[in-house]
Amino acid sequence: MPMSSPEIPVLVKRLPHGQDLPLPAYATEGAAGMDVVSAEDVDLAPGGRHAVATGLSVAIPHGYEIQVRPRSGLALKHGVTVPNTPGTIDSDYRGELKVIMINLGAETFSIRRGDRVAQLVVAPVTRGSWVEVDELDATQRGEGGFGSTGGLAALKG
Repeated sequence: MPMSSPEIPVLVKRLPHGQDLPLPAYATEGAAGMDVVSAEDVDLAPGGRHAVATGLSVAIPHGYEIQVRPRSGLALKHGVTVPNTPGTIDSDYRGELKVIMINLGAETFSIRRGDRVAQLVVAPVTRGSWVEVDELDATQRGEGGFGSTGGLAALKG
């Protein structure tokens, strides 16, 4: 029997321009992200960017964030995506939830009020603390970066 995740309550306030729009919702039982819709009409020219209004403000519980992720269908079919993926909405932010979108396609893309524009994922936040040291432990990778791990499988034989 599948285990269900606990639901984290997120307080939401509808702004005047979002009154008749649906709240973010999961499309299926197994969906990780909730679809969120646009509260405005926008024509995104090729290369254009816009912070798309949702008509919602939220109060995320302390210890959580909302990650804003692109919709795969928009990215594949139209080249429209979220450039700062995943975007983060912090628990202490109370302004309007907006989705930064970019059109990487060759044609102008029209977003209409009520169109699904992104997915929202409620996620726990782990805070780190810096511990300054004189030396770090050695690893097989060492200081290699930006594609340097491609040959590690060959090294392991």
